[in-house]
Amino acid sequence: MRKARYIPGDEIETGCVGSILPRLVTRSSDGEGIVPPRAGPSSANQFLRYSVLLVLVLIGTSHAQTGLVLPLRRDAKTSQFYTTFQMGSNPTTINAVIHLSGQHLWLACDNYTSTTYAPILCDSAKCEAAKGFGCSGCNGPARPGCSNNTCGTASSNPFLFYITSYGLYEDTLSSKDHVQLPDFIFSCVPNDFVQGLAAPVSGMVGLGRFDIAFHKVVAEKMKLPDRFSICPPSSGIGKLTVGAGAPTKSDISSLIKTTPLIVNKPVSNQPFFSDNDLSQEYFIDVRSIRVAGEAVEVKESYFDINGDRVGGTKISSLQNYTAMHTSIYKPVARAFDKAASDMKMRSVAAVGPFRACYSAETVKRTGAGPEVPAIDLVLPGKDVYWRISGANAMVEIDRKTMCLAFVDAGSRPTTSVVIGAHQLKENYLEFDVAASQLRFTSSLLVHNKTCSRI
Repeated sequence: MRKARYIPGDEIETGCVGSILPRLVTRSSDGEGIVPPRAGPSSANQFLRYSVLLVLVLIGTSHAQTGLVLPLRRDAKTSQFYTTFQMGSNPTTINAVIHLSGQHLWLACDNYTSTTYAPILCDSAKCEAAKGFGCSGCNGPARPGCSNNTCGTASSNPFLFYITSYGLYEDTLSSKDHVQLPDFIFSCVPNDFVQGLAAPVSGMVGLGRFDIAFHKVVAEKMKLPDRFSICPPSSGIGKLTVGAGAPTKSDISSLIKTTPLIVNKPVSNQPFFSDNDLSQEYFIDVRSIRVAGEAVEVKESYFDINGDRVGGTKISSLQNYTAMHTSIYKPVARAFDKAASDMKMRSVAAVGPFRACYSAETVKRTGAGPEVPAIDLVLPGKDVYWRISGANAMVEIDRKTMCLAFVDAGSRPTTSVVIGAHQLKENYLEFDVAASQLRFTSSLLVHNKTCSRI
């Protein structure tokens, strides 16, 4: 049985051609075999023809090595990260917010036009593979988002308080570097479904552990490993990469640490789930926290996931700031305040929702942001931790005040620690879904690097 629910306060704090290598084959009239080049054209023309084919091969090979690379930008007003690609026969530029827990790609289709789109039919093999349910219909003229006998799927916008079923479609997705992926699956939603998203956005890229999640569809079509990486910028243009590992333009391999991705059992924290589902979100096994190198006294059990699926630490691209269970937040804030006092940072009145705030004139500035006590999320393994410091640790309220960029999630949150988008800026994160591993760096700014320059 399918269930729908909304969990307030957990996810959102406030209200190349189809194959990788082009087939350089000319068919005979009966469709079989390979026809050799005809004699006759000048050697110069033959050279030109084969040069073009060679370029196509090199482009395909390059995509096989780099995967699908899309730009990643940050909207200053909402702090959401969004990417850009093209869809349809007459490529329409789409801006779509990335959602690390999202089910699939969905687009607002009221104004979408294309001659290559096709609905996925109810009871079809593709509908079954997508785990679709129900059938959508429409009384208006046929167009994307209005068709009959169309496979239904649950599309969700975490900023809205409801979830509903919309039809699944296919069309060509393309990128500026000439990758083309035909028959790319997505759902069509009405324009008013984008409420709460950044102004230039008309869709959402679902990157959760789902069979039709954006990364999984790309990986299958390009015959690449099921993994993706994000390097969210604080400004400029970062990257969303699917199917490939760390970038080679700027070597960051020495900065990367690895930790397992764990599954929250027995059921999902998603707003739509079946009784036997596992979580489609990305959890990591934080065991303790250090502030300024000193361990914070927090019971390890607060970080555990209990039998009622409550607890654990997950990564969110939509929650603005890291939120912690009260029993974790309070000792962390106290430890930070003590270490800040030792650094001569002067406390000032709190500015909601933040509780630990300081006079900006008493905080030194560095190329990596404010010089403040570092907070380490300690993970299993030798010397494995995620350091939150500088610009990731603080939020500037105004010219006079800055605050610790963590919030108290209360005493009964579904998830003990939700790492927020502010803490992801200028950090490289590679989600190897196939291997169930997270490869990550702490702030690149500390090493005089940025997401815009790797």
